[in-house]
Parts: sequence; C-alpha cells; structure tokens
Amino acid sequence: MNTTEYLVTLNAPPSLEESIVDCLLTFESAHGFSSFSVNAHDHINAGLSISEQVTGRQKKIRFQMYILATDLPMLLEKLQSSFKDSGIQYWVLPVIAKGYI
Repeated sequence: MNTTEYLVTLNAPPSLEESIVDCLLTFESAHGFSSFSVNAHDHINAGLSISEQVTGRQKKIRFQMYILATDLPMLLEKLQSSFKDSGIQYWVLPVIAKGYI
C-alpha cells in the first residue's frame, strides 16, 4: 500500500481553467495532471443560472494530479492564495496503487 502519494481532485468554474493550468504547471512537484469537463450535481442552488437549476447540473473543469504527501500542504497553500473564494471544490485521496498497463 502506497500512502506517500495522494490523488488531488479539483472541480473549478470553466472561467478559471487557464489560470489553474498555469498554476499547476508552475508547481514544481507536480507529476503532470489531467483536466476534463464534468457536470457537477449539487442540491445547493446558490450561484446557478436558471438553466442550471432546471437541468440540475453545472459545467465544471476537473483537474486531477498525483502528489507526494510532503508536497500536499504547499500545493493547497498555493491554490488557496491564488484562488481564494473562487468556488473551487477539492478533495484528496490516498493512492493505493498506480502504474502503467
């Protein structure tokens, strides 16, 4: 079991996509990352357009990256200082296994 690495996931407003890409590319400890469009579903309607409220989904950009446990606090601090109050949702999970097939 490998608990020295974590998978960090960010769900962000599409308007922040380029800024987040720039931020993650400058983060020295990043082992690369992925980004893709997702539909976020939430019971909280604050900030949703009428269309989003009717369809029950909001477009977001998801970023995922592996990071060493020792670098996690620095990444979260950088994101917090760069994107304070921007509505980015994040979560962190331990990596049990990874590799190439």
